[in-house]
Amino acid sequence: MVDEAADHLAVLFAHAAREHPDREFLVFGSRRMTYAQVERDAVALGEALAGLGVQPGDRLAVDLPNWPEWVVTLLAAAYRGVVLVPLDPSLTAHELKYQLRHAEVRAAVVAETYEGSDFVELYDGILPDLPELRALILVGATDRWLDDRVYRYADLVSKRPATPGAIAPGDPATQPLAILYTSGTMGKPKGVVLSHANISLTARASGQALGHTGEDRVLGAVPVFTIFGMHVVAVTITAGATLVLQERFDAAGALALIRRERVTVVHGVPTMFELLMRDPSFEESKPTTCRSGLVAGSPVSPDLARRIRQWCDVQIAYGLTETGPTVTVTRFGDSPERRTHTVGQAIPGVTLKVVDLKSGVLHGPEAVGELVVKGPNVMLGYYRMPGETSRSLTAEGFLMTGDLAILDEDGYVKVVGRRAEVIIRGGYKIYPRELEDLLRTHPAVGDACVVGIPNETLGELICACVVPTEGSIVTGDELKDFCRDAVADHKVPDLVRFFDTFPLTGSGKVKRRELAQVVGLELSATT
Repeated sequence: MVDEAADHLAVLFAHAAREHPDREFLVFGSRRMTYAQVERDAVALGEALAGLGVQPGDRLAVDLPNWPEWVVTLLAAAYRGVVLVPLDPSLTAHELKYQLRHAEVRAAVVAETYEGSDFVELYDGILPDLPELRALILVGATDRWLDDRVYRYADLVSKRPATPGAIAPGDPATQPLAILYTSGTMGKPKGVVLSHANISLTARASGQALGHTGEDRVLGAVPVFTIFGMHVVAVTITAGATLVLQERFDAAGALALIRRERVTVVHGVPTMFELLMRDPSFEESKPTTCRSGLVAGSPVSPDLARRIRQWCDVQIAYGLTETGPTVTVTRFGDSPERRTHTVGQAIPGVTLKVVDLKSGVLHGPEAVGELVVKGPNVMLGYYRMPGETSRSLTAEGFLMTGDLAILDEDGYVKVVGRRAEVIIRGGYKIYPRELEDLLRTHPAVGDACVVGIPNETLGELICACVVPTEGSIVTGDELKDFCRDAVADHKVPDLVRFFDTFPLTGSGKVKRRELAQVVGLELSATT
């Protein structure tokens, strides 16, 4: 039986630091930090935060890319009992101010400059409107004059604690570890409150599915401000492994890192894996050290799963920010069909049901309905949004995912689409995922996204948005004929539009609403 305290991220990390203090934990360019070194920095930062008046339960923002300081800040928060608020470094001043104010952030660890942006200037412009924000901690070799609310990260972590830090007491199941803001595609971003147990239990489950050990070297290229990125960090900690950070994902750089650092575990959204395999250097010298990893964050077509597994035997996972994130994951022992065409079974302790969209009545096996989830992975709630929280959770404590799925008799889940993405054309329901998977099998199609476009006669038209493979020549009519050979007539796209790239969110998901708006505006301009 696992000790309940072991679900606390700081307890997990302290244990790893005792077991193998000299093992590399973080690799970033020429920088290499052992478990013991990271723990010393985290404890020093935690003590410095206490000196700045940041108390257990207060919110600490971290506005950094995939740098070692991000991971140290996460652990400092965990040791101190502070709630971490990860921020996307590309947020505008308006978006940034909203999230900092909504979370009532007391202190923030921020890059001095990143990708040409001066964060000191950015924060200087919004600090007058944020009286709760008492301290700004800058990461970077700054020599500029700092006012009385601004501190240097390097100065704070240089004050080495004499002894390992005490871990703030708290129940891992109820003590918040992080507030992560959703992308806000359906309105204002919501702050998802996740406990230590939410994060640690899912990390342990993913590690078990991967056969993760301390010998593994993990690519950390998923943005850490997302739940998937935080999960990558947590999975590495629970396995006692080494995390090789990439500041920002680019395929050529990631492949070079994989080769140089002999990376064994690669995590990413489908787009990342697709870009890795399309990079010219991939075919010249395929990675030979990669044994597994997680592919998640958006639908994984059977063809993509097959191609990735030719060089990296990944597991497919499904989850949400609200579920910390893992709900289901495939396993090595699953049949090839289920490893490719499903997102696996629920992780231990999690109960799944598929319910009727209108009545909420439980569906039988093989029927499409909304997937609902109950278990220790489900969030504590939306921060300062009791109404949103109650709308998302049923009276029995099940989280409504908004995803449409089929649950078979053995508990394997096949996700068919988002409830909000279902296209209703002439009374028929069309699930975009089915068409997208089909279109991606066409040799001229690099990526596909199917959206609904309002239409007075049919309700909605089906529009297939396509990114062609490099150098290919294909027409919309050819792709319609290709679909017509495989699906019923009412599912064949009415429109096909070609794009060079798709607009993506920070977590690598296609902005469907934006694509639909582009096509809708184009149609209205021509009618």
